[in-house]
Amino acid sequence: MSQHHITDDLDALLDVLPSNVRHAVEKINDSDNLLEMILDLGRVPTARFVDREIVLRDTEVNREEIDYVDDRVGSFDADNRAGLERTLHRISAIRNRLGSIVGLTLRVGRAVYGTIDIIEDIIESGKSLLILGRPGVGKTTLLREAARILAESKRVIIVDTSNEIGGDGDVPHPAVGKARRMQVREPMLQHEVMIEAVENHNPEVIVIDEIGRELEALAARTIAERGVQLIGTAHGNTLENLLLNPTLSDLVGGIEAVTLSDEEARRRGTQKTVLERRAPPTFDVLIEIQNRDRFAIHMDIMAAVDALLRGFPLPAEIRMRDADGQIKIEKAAPAPKSRIEANGKNVRRGREPFDPTQTKPARVTDKPSQASQFDPSAASQSSLQTVRIYPYGVARNRLMQAAKRLGVPAVVVREPGEADALVTLRSYYRNRQRTVVDAEERGMPIYVLRSNTVNQMEQFLSDLFNLSTMQAVSGELDYVRQQTQSAIQAVLNGERWVDLPPGPSLVRRLQHEMARSAELTSHSYGKEPRRHVRIFRE
Repeated sequence: MSQHHITDDLDALLDVLPSNVRHAVEKINDSDNLLEMILDLGRVPTARFVDREIVLRDTEVNREEIDYVDDRVGSFDADNRAGLERTLHRISAIRNRLGSIVGLTLRVGRAVYGTIDIIEDIIESGKSLLILGRPGVGKTTLLREAARILAESKRVIIVDTSNEIGGDGDVPHPAVGKARRMQVREPMLQHEVMIEAVENHNPEVIVIDEIGRELEALAARTIAERGVQLIGTAHGNTLENLLLNPTLSDLVGGIEAVTLSDEEARRRGTQKTVLERRAPPTFDVLIEIQNRDRFAIHMDIMAAVDALLRGFPLPAEIRMRDADGQIKIEKAAPAPKSRIEANGKNVRRGREPFDPTQTKPARVTDKPSQASQFDPSAASQSSLQTVRIYPYGVARNRLMQAAKRLGVPAVVVREPGEADALVTLRSYYRNRQRTVVDAEERGMPIYVLRSNTVNQMEQFLSDLFNLSTMQAVSGELDYVRQQTQSAIQAVLNGERWVDLPPGPSLVRRLQHEMARSAELTSHSYGKEPRRHVRIFRE
């Protein structure tokens, strides 16, 4: 698919320039590659293109020319940005200490159709996307087209802080299609408008440009907990940049220092104090725009962050658009998840997750949830792969009982050759039984239990299927519903607000949905793991 570039009325932007500056830009005759014009008081005017910068004249910009442009553009808001009504152009001001404008950047705004094809399958999957990239690489253009395409079939709200996505003026630019646009009075209030969009307008998708403050990151997490698809951009070029940013690292789960036991440190082959992910990430997929035709994609942010913190980064999937407009995809090769795996050892104990890429292909269960209302345990298990397990020295009936209690698709087989994983006891592993040695030679993952108890087997299955925190408390869901209903009733009976106990994100999502059904308002407060829901009236 070839790209179709549409410049949004470049003449409207050139009309605000002094005549000799405009004629100099027109004389260059390269409007397709024009990015912005720079007018700084006391300096020569320049034009920046994709691959070069050109001086437009030899004389310096004076005060009258700055005022000439200022009089012909819209009002500058709190972040010193203005626009031209019904266009996507952006004019940014530099002021002196007295508030007078001493510099202007006039950026050309374009609606570019056809850029989204490289990631269209991800956008339409319903997953939340976080887009990173250097300034001018096309992040906002991508957001604009994503909003337009999704708005054909879903309820889309754009939170437009600087009017870059939908253009200046009260009527959004046609490039956003049927998507609705909410403007932000002051940049510092962006997080409030994000929450307002969810509470007042029932969106299925929210599009946000430039998440840059802690309150905005918290608002994004609240929105994600309510089951709304998020498509947003953030400052930074790579996942590593984002993790090192203390304000925005919460978007990908955040990091914290954890002290390991001696045994766990030896098992991992690391020091006792390590960095680990603090919470589930707000977004599902992270896209690094390397250039307009080359994207690096982390399809599972949670796995990518965990691998990065362990010292073995997962390679990203690379998608490129060639000269003919064809999309080429380089799938990421699996990387080791720990130092033990990197050293060629396949023994797994403790809480290291099962990696099905290291075994024979597993059957995928695709049974839809039958729950009549939101059921976090059903949601988290609906896409689990079936895993064939050979128990060596482990009670088969107890293992099947543990699998049934957790509701995981584990199949207990009678022959080692049929298995994807082997589970045994510590004594059998230490004695180097022949079955264990054969499994090691075949590269089969081996899990070692301390004892032959159901509790140990449930922990093993939780590791094997990498179950979420929600599954560990799935037996308490009825209590959570009852507790939330009591809080709702208390507010309906006159309480100003009620705080619910802290819980994982899926519990909070359940609480938000119950509050909404009762026509009450709910917000999430605090940081993981003490983040909780408050229910109150408007």
